[in-house]
Amino acid sequence: MSKNLTRICPAILAVALLLPEALPQAPSAGSQTAQRESDAQAEPDRRRRRPPDPFAGQKRIRALVITGGCCHDYAGETKILMDVMASQAPVDWTVVLETEGRATWTTTKARLYNQPKWSEGYDIVVHNECYANVDDAGFVRKIVAGHNGGLPAVVIHCAMHSYRALESDEWREFLGVTTRRHTRQHRIAVQVKDANHPVMKGFPLDWVTPMDELYVVQKLWPGAKPLASAVDPETGTEHPLAWTNEYHGGRVFGTTLGHGAATWDDPTFQDLLVRGFKWAVDRQ
Repeated sequence: MSKNLTRICPAILAVALLLPEALPQAPSAGSQTAQRESDAQAEPDRRRRRPPDPFAGQKRIRALVITGGCCHDYAGETKILMDVMASQAPVDWTVVLETEGRATWTTTKARLYNQPKWSEGYDIVVHNECYANVDDAGFVRKIVAGHNGGLPAVVIHCAMHSYRALESDEWREFLGVTTRRHTRQHRIAVQVKDANHPVMKGFPLDWVTPMDELYVVQKLWPGAKPLASAVDPETGTEHPLAWTNEYHGGRVFGTTLGHGAATWDDPTFQDLLVRGFKWAVDRQ
């Protein structure tokens, strides 16, 4: 876990305080000498026991997570994402978790987006925010401008309902889908639509999710391609639930799944996130 996460998102971390009485006493000069000799003898053993770096020689991925808002455990979801990626790719994380309070959590405007070139220095942005009632077109244009240079993204669940009060389509064009509502929660039978795509290759063909929401997709944008879908049990209408989108030359992977802890704890959903993240940064 990076120092940036500690600085920006202390809610994810627990801080242990050392009481003065718990601090060790300073050793004598003789014991210091003996300790140095013991440490020198033990150092080769420690080096031998250190596991090899599985990503040695690979360029590290600088990832920004923007999250917070209504209805979900964003700190827990972020930790799961970082944990599952830890064995898959060398990622340095920066996390911005911002929620202004229950009364206004759907109208939160993440302050990072007001910074000029807010996305500069990152290789990918994960949007897992839920700010549904922000309708400020100028503000949303600042967000998408961060991706105009082709910066890859992963967009998860309520990101698709963020900024849905906005009449213009800047955000939805970036996502690749237009959606403003979802079905009742149910176990969703997922249908793989492109089994040859790198994200879906080898993906189980019979996966049924835990209780989750199927988002009603009104429009799939021209740059978007569905990877998996499901049928609304009430209307019989099929809706994409995982897709790719090309936005200004950048890769966007999206999924509307991920409403609750049961889905986030599901290994198949976690694998889907890993696959989508690696595809977006071209690290298959």
